[in-house]
Amino acid sequence: MANIKRLNTDGSREAFVRAQKALVEGVSSPSRGPANFGDYPIFLVQGEGAYVKDVDGNRYVDLMMAYGALLLGHSHPTIVHAIQEAASQATLFAAASPIETDVAQLIFQRVPQAQRVRFANTGTEATMAALRLARGLSGKERFIKFEGHYHGWYDDYLVSAHPHPYIDLGLPSHPVAIAESSGLPQDALRHAVLVPWNDLELLERALKAHQHELACVITEGVMANMGVIPPNPGYLESVQELCRQYGVLFVLDETVTGFRLAPGGAAERYGLDPDLLTYGKGLGAGLPVAALAGKAEYMEGLRWGGVLHYGTQNASYLGLSVAKANLKALDHTVYARLESMGLRLQQGLTTLLKSHHIVGRVQRVGGMLQLFFGTEAPITDFRDFCRSVDRQAFNRFAIEVIRHGVYLSPSASLHSVLSAQHGPNEIDRVLEVADYVMDLMKGRLP
Repeated sequence: MANIKRLNTDGSREAFVRAQKALVEGVSSPSRGPANFGDYPIFLVQGEGAYVKDVDGNRYVDLMMAYGALLLGHSHPTIVHAIQEAASQATLFAAASPIETDVAQLIFQRVPQAQRVRFANTGTEATMAALRLARGLSGKERFIKFEGHYHGWYDDYLVSAHPHPYIDLGLPSHPVAIAESSGLPQDALRHAVLVPWNDLELLERALKAHQHELACVITEGVMANMGVIPPNPGYLESVQELCRQYGVLFVLDETVTGFRLAPGGAAERYGLDPDLLTYGKGLGAGLPVAALAGKAEYMEGLRWGGVLHYGTQNASYLGLSVAKANLKALDHTVYARLESMGLRLQQGLTTLLKSHHIVGRVQRVGGMLQLFFGTEAPITDFRDFCRSVDRQAFNRFAIEVIRHGVYLSPSASLHSVLSAQHGPNEIDRVLEVADYVMDLMKGRLP
């Protein structure tokens, strides 16, 4: 455990004092502020490969990677070159450009169901457009949403999307719809038909009861807002079959998993044939690029006079130039590395839990994983997470890990992600720090 010490972060503390005078909570998103990071967040100023630097000059192994947006790592030469070359020509036309077709075709090559593509700027915008399109095509307003799944901060999706006390959830057969924000219209609670994930019996029951009022079923490929919860074997394929059986559109939200779990994302990894798909994060390699894609017969509903979708910033020349370079660089060697390094980290953390006699487990899909304190049993859905995971213990542990040189999300409901730049040295350093912190916190972890 040589060279592990608590970092001096006084510069971040001072930067936070200044930021609070200009920004709400001193940040631009609540997940970046005191709600997760305690007294003050670390203020970052530079990223390179698998590392970031803060205002004090401290260097961290980065396990957040901009919440999974940076599959190639920070400041990858391919991405830097694409930015420089594109910016010398244009940043935004808000007009037709060949780059749109180029990127759409690259997506189609990886995802055969993406016969038509409409670009947006964020995953939230893409999932909003998906729901509006499904409603326009079906003439129905309601949709099935799985407990614990997060599809962005659009009103209709902000129902039972974050952890809550288990006692507040109601019965699995009749979940209590919990609003996640003030300012939501009552219809937001009415539109979503809540169903526990990984339970086919309850899904079919909901489809039978509501099929005449449902526009779609929307699901993540991996539940990624409750750490990392993979689908049970065959589950997503069965969800798809039930959608076909009951005549409801199957929407796969790949905002997190798109181009991360395989070249074709979760759709490829789990052998799916979605009607509509949404993309964000990993598509733009750090720039605001998202997309709604799907089968032509459904996407054509976005034609003029049908379902409206506008956006001045949609398909910016700069963003799509980066997306094009990014997709071309994401070859099979990247996914092999994410898989092997993810496994190395999972196995290492599992060994540390046992050696320190800590109750916990690590769940992983590809290069995304989460450490759950408080249970050794598999976490298979939202209710398992809310009932069994010690979120406070993880928050304390993560903040201490950050203070010793590994940057990650301190929220147990989020997850750590690797990039193509994370190799054995970075993984071993993470494990050294985790080992040190587990020893340091002896008696304060489950």
